[in-house]
Amino acid sequence: MIGFRALHSRNERATLRPYNRAVLVSEIGEFGLIQLLAREFGLEYPPARGVSQPGLQVGLGDDAVVTDRRDGSLIWTTDTMVENVHFLIDPAPSWHDIGWKALATNLSDIAAMGGTPHLALVTLCLPPDFQVEDAVALYGGLHECAEAFGVTLGGGDIVGAPVFSITIALSGWAEAEPDGSAAVLTRGAAQPGDVVAVSGTIGDAVAGLLLAREGRDFKTKSEQHLRAAMDRPQPRVALGLEAVRAGLRCGIDISDGLVQDLGHVATASGVGIRVDAVRVPSSAALREVFPAEAFGLAISGGQDYELLLIGPRATVEALMDASETPMTEIGDVYRTDTPHVAVVDEAGREIPLAHGGWDHFKPS
Repeated sequence: MIGFRALHSRNERATLRPYNRAVLVSEIGEFGLIQLLAREFGLEYPPARGVSQPGLQVGLGDDAVVTDRRDGSLIWTTDTMVENVHFLIDPAPSWHDIGWKALATNLSDIAAMGGTPHLALVTLCLPPDFQVEDAVALYGGLHECAEAFGVTLGGGDIVGAPVFSITIALSGWAEAEPDGSAAVLTRGAAQPGDVVAVSGTIGDAVAGLLLAREGRDFKTKSEQHLRAAMDRPQPRVALGLEAVRAGLRCGIDISDGLVQDLGHVATASGVGIRVDAVRVPSSAALREVFPAEAFGLAISGGQDYELLLIGPRATVEALMDASETPMTEIGDVYRTDTPHVAVVDEAGREIPLAHGGWDHFKPS
């Protein structure tokens, strides 16, 4: 078990570039790599006797991490990124951005529950020919994201594997209801008459992936915007917490696509959801680069990590007025015996959809 906490700003961290050539993880071994990665967070491995990390009772250098205790409910989530499944290995990726995204995707799950992120554990699977400098860059991205969202990185594991992957388990604190139970956003709390709102714009991340697959060099400002959406998602942690405190109890993040993720809500809540096609927000960059495909990418593309929030109109509108996060009302919830998501045109006619979103085990 290794342990580390985001203690310093990026400028204060030690710059770890001690090599004049590419050094492989197999050359320095597991514990040499742990030492380098701990230093990326301003820590020494093994730690000095009796030294622990702020926020932890037991951290770096033990078999497990022991966190401080707080009254209330804990939220847990986990997510994995695998090379050539969640990001392309050719062309060469930015390992710093992969580190950021690995944590950001988990943070989005905490945001979708309306929680406050707390503690992350990292499992790193590395091929023997993985370069040490890339591992350090990866942890630089993890550190930057942890600092930005107040996450303690408390440990994890490093193992050899045929391909690269990174798994993060992340905990968070839930707000409390008056009776002491967890006040969270869930997929099963939508009611007929509720309205549906989405944060930000959607479709940009999958558009960035399409450009990368085409081998684009991302020269234009619009292309760079789409690449940033793909590489550096911004989890809506503050908005999720605002939503719970405002009284909303239904939400989900957009990881698999707008229609597919709303389908999860419809199924869990036993309702129908109607989406007004003309209200679905897309960026100017998406419309410029993919003018004919922009709408399709917006409703079915995944990995945007924006929030869908569902609740009474007055509550949703009050949140939209109070929050600094841009939000758009896009639809409503209706009573039905068959849970369904319908995307409708200006005349109220349902638009046939060929593809609803991402599924790991179905062809795209």
